[in-house]
Formats: sequence, C-alpha cells, structure tokens
Amino acid sequence: MTASAEPVPSLIGWGASPDADLVYRQLSTFGRATAGELFRELGMPRARVDAALDKLAALGLAVARRPPGRTSMVWAPRSTARVRREPPSPPAAGAWPREALPDVVVHHATHLGEGLRHLPSRAASRARLGELVAVARHEHLAMHPESSFDAEAAKPALAMDRTLLERGVSMRVLGVQPATPDPLSTYGRTPSDPQPAYREMPAVPMKLFVVDRKVALFPVTPTDVNRGYLEVTQPPVVAALVALFERHWAAGRAVQENPMSRLELDPREHTLIGLLAQGHTDASAATELRVSPRTVSTIVRSLMDRLGVENRFQLGLALGARHLVAPPEPDGRRRPA
Repeated sequence: MTASAEPVPSLIGWGASPDADLVYRQLSTFGRATAGELFRELGMPRARVDAALDKLAALGLAVARRPPGRTSMVWAPRSTARVRREPPSPPAAGAWPREALPDVVVHHATHLGEGLRHLPSRAASRARLGELVAVARHEHLAMHPESSFDAEAAKPALAMDRTLLERGVSMRVLGVQPATPDPLSTYGRTPSDPQPAYREMPAVPMKLFVVDRKVALFPVTPTDVNRGYLEVTQPPVVAALVALFERHWAAGRAVQENPMSRLELDPREHTLIGLLAQGHTDASAATELRVSPRTVSTIVRSLMDRLGVENRFQLGLALGARHLVAPPEPDGRRRPA
C-alpha cells in the first residue's frame, strides 16, 4: 500500500491512544513501514511503537505482513471504515497538569483523559492558542497542510506571530505554500514585519502547533477544523510530535535568500564593471587593467555565475539593482574601444 492522499482522521475519540493515532497518521501519510522504521522516524520509544501497532491491529486499522526475503514485519494502514469505535476513557481525577502552564485558564474544554482534552470548536481552539501564545517563552512550532489560508485564520495568526517574534520566541513554520509571494501579504503582513523561519514541503502529515515543547494542538478531524482541536500535554506524546516536526523540518526546503544581496566585489572586479559600464570592450578594459582579454572574460563569467544570470545584459541589470555599477555619463560619452 502506498501513502494515502486522503485526509487522515483523528482516532482519539474512537478509543485509540495518542500514540496509536500518531503511528496511524504516519503510516497513512507515508506508507507502509516496519516497527523499527516507525521508531526511527517518529523518535518514539520502541515499546510505545509496538503498543500503538497492537492497538491499531486490534481496531482493524493496521495489518502486518512479512514480505519474502525480509525478516521484519511490515505494517500497512487500513481504511478507517474498519474501525471498531470504543468510548474514550473517563477523565482521571486531578489529571490536568496545571503546573505545566501557569496562569492559563481553558474554557469549554472536555477532558478525555490524563493530559488530553477536546476544544470543541474552531473559535475555542483559536482562543486557547491565543492563551498559549500569551505565555510562550521559548519556542513555537507549526505545520500547515493547507494550500491557502482564509481570512478567519490568517488575520489572528498574523497578530500571534508578531506577539511571539517581538517577544523573542523562536518560531518555525513548515508548510506546503511557497514563501514567494508571501501567502500572508494579502492579509496585511509587509516585508518589514518580523517573520518566522519557514520551510516548504510538497506535503506535511498534519496540522499542528507545539508551544514550548509542553503543549500540542491538532484538529480532531483534519478536513473540518470547525470540529475543534485536541490539546495534548502528555510529555511522551508531545515529544513524539516534536520529533515528527523536526524530521520533516530537516527534509524541508528552506527559503533561499537572493545571492545578489550578498555579493561583494574585490577592487579589480569593481574597476572592471565600471569600465564596461562606460562602454569599454573586453580588449580595452583589459588594457586599462593590464590583464589579458581572456582574464576579463573569466571575471565577467564568474560574476554571472555568482549572480545566477545567463548573459551580460542580465548581469548589468543585476549589478545596477545592487547599486554596484555607476550610471553612464549624462552626455552619453563612452570610452574609445
């Protein structure tokens, strides 16, 4: 079975553990894998991976087979139509670790177990994220699988980004949208605004927020954020989600800075482009510099390669845009060839 293109539902409300939900999401997104591969990819202890796979097998959501010539069992996901729903465990008394998030009050949340609660709507989830942003001190991680943002999500997100970045919180975002043009410029972000570090991938496995590596939020149903989010504070589960983020961050494509913005010229290069701008040929510029015409051509080719341009016209535009060449004389006079 290959990786699925279909949205991966949350299994928490159907009796699966958070570990099983995460393992199922990994299998459904990236295809079949051995327990050892899941252990390495998710950064989750092997015993918990095995327990998660056992739970998925009991629910009819994963099946293991040993391919010919292999010693390890390979696990493949099965359709969620096969799930045997189980009621969630009742909340444990005093289960919520309030000390992990001081001075934060959650409204209208339903406890599902120790370190796990359901924020029942998009508005409640956004309000909760705002509370977490207000107390975040170190790091904010986010994954966005959407190909575009709507105004309802983008406008409050911009305000939260500014709050975090102006406070000095490290912020990394992984998404599928190209960074250029900025997808949030439509909603008011300008080039002068602080922006998080961003990497792009063809696909990410889930929508996710992780605050200070203590709290993780992700939608109950990936295709319908109006059904709310799950909030998890169980340290092993949060650590596994962070590991999932880090794995994809390492594989993501960083936004490339324009190499022209960092171009530095040595004195000979600077003199040469000034001569060429005045109308010198390679031969006459070589005479002025007391080098061979071949050396002039080599210097020009090196500049073109460093600036990523293909001809001298483009080179002139690139150098002019960086104010690295003086404009010609007002009367248009040129040096003799």
